[in-house]
Amino acid sequence: MTVEQTLPDAPPVEAQARPDLTTLIVYFGALVAMFMATIDMQIAAVSPFYGKLGDMYGRKNVVLTAIGLFLLGSLVCGMAWSMESLIAARVLQGIGGGGLMVSAFAMIGELFSPRDRAKYQGYSSAVFALSSVLGPLAGGYITSLFGWRWVFLVNLPIGIIVLAVLAFAMRSRFNEKRHRIDYLGGALLAIGTTAIVYWGYHVLDPNGPDLITFALPLLAVAAITLFVMVERRAEEPIVPLRLFGNSTVSIVSGVSLVAGTVTLGMFFYFALYMQTLTGLSPAEVGFLFLPASLTSMVISIVAGRVIAATGRYKWMPVVAMAIGGFLMLGFVLTNQHTPIWVLATMMAVFGISMGLQFQVLIVAIQAAAPLQDIGAVTSLITQARTLGASLGLALNGAVMIWALNRQTSELPTEAAVLLPQGLNGLTPHLASSLPGAIREVVLDHYSSGFNVMFIWVAALYFVAMGLTLLLEDKEIPKRG
Repeated sequence: MTVEQTLPDAPPVEAQARPDLTTLIVYFGALVAMFMATIDMQIAAVSPFYGKLGDMYGRKNVVLTAIGLFLLGSLVCGMAWSMESLIAARVLQGIGGGGLMVSAFAMIGELFSPRDRAKYQGYSSAVFALSSVLGPLAGGYITSLFGWRWVFLVNLPIGIIVLAVLAFAMRSRFNEKRHRIDYLGGALLAIGTTAIVYWGYHVLDPNGPDLITFALPLLAVAAITLFVMVERRAEEPIVPLRLFGNSTVSIVSGVSLVAGTVTLGMFFYFALYMQTLTGLSPAEVGFLFLPASLTSMVISIVAGRVIAATGRYKWMPVVAMAIGGFLMLGFVLTNQHTPIWVLATMMAVFGISMGLQFQVLIVAIQAAAPLQDIGAVTSLITQARTLGASLGLALNGAVMIWALNRQTSELPTEAAVLLPQGLNGLTPHLASSLPGAIREVVLDHYSSGFNVMFIWVAALYFVAMGLTLLLEDKEIPKRG
């Protein structure tokens, strides 16, 4: 029999539309925790543990532990005495930071009623977009003014305040039930996820494929297969497979995987493409991403308020994927002569696509799951996006490399001799140093190679659109 304190983890789902001050304070704490996690861009291999443990024991103790580990890791990073100590501290910071994102989204899911979640998740997605832009810029300024150690140490005062606020404002939930934590399932999922993530980065190694390139996918497949077998028998599985019996959970998970591939998995290639064609510096190219962040922020907030008012969300990811697909086809028409303002406008449209899908899919999957499984489904969508981003780096890059190799074979001799590594070895600096006429020819072939990748990504967008069309057109209830 479960015995709970009078103060639950969060207000009941039947809470009034206007949240009380305590709820808003906890919500603000969740946003700041998310902001810190996004700036440091932690790998989310540990997120299933945080999601499930929060479902079992209450969100408060789990999120406070995550913040504590993140702060301890940040402190040791700032005091690192060697590269080995810095790497170890980053691992510790990642173990804590990996739980901040999933815990923050799960906290919001528990704090508000099903339809109100959309509005507040919209604000959280705006924070995610803002921190994605401010993180690199702030890190650069902090490093130049105070040194690299303060990039980590600056987390301490912010994190301590958040820790104190949540410790006092957030309500606790305890119960007498003895839980059996699915350590084996969590470890297998973490191994599979990490293998895919690092495979995504490893295939970009300019030295070409090696044993690790082929071993990591095999390790991932073996780990995921064993994970499914373990979850079928686990008393309290870290990812309850019964959740996939709900069509919304299954479809949203699949869409999130593809969405990670075509959005998060494309940022590196956008930057490389635009810097090589335009000759802009990395910092200047970074400002081309600002329109995407701004439109994503605005659309996330607007989309959240629309869902809160109407309860309808299906049309948003459908439109988002359609916009993304046609935008990728639009990139096929770009080249070294495309005006900067056109590229900035296209990135703004890219942000609209992201704003119509990221938090909307979180709202959809949380609305489809029982309240006691919110942490599990939130970690599921986080995991899917992480895997998608890594697969995007690998698969999109493989298509690009294949296409650039084809284009290299078609280069005239006078251009080919200046590119001993072919178009795959073309860097922005090398491109800008080429003689005028040869540079034109090289960049024409370079953009033609990227066009194949853009068409490939457009096709993935349309696959994702097809999946979103399979979602039931449900109206999210105002109360749970």
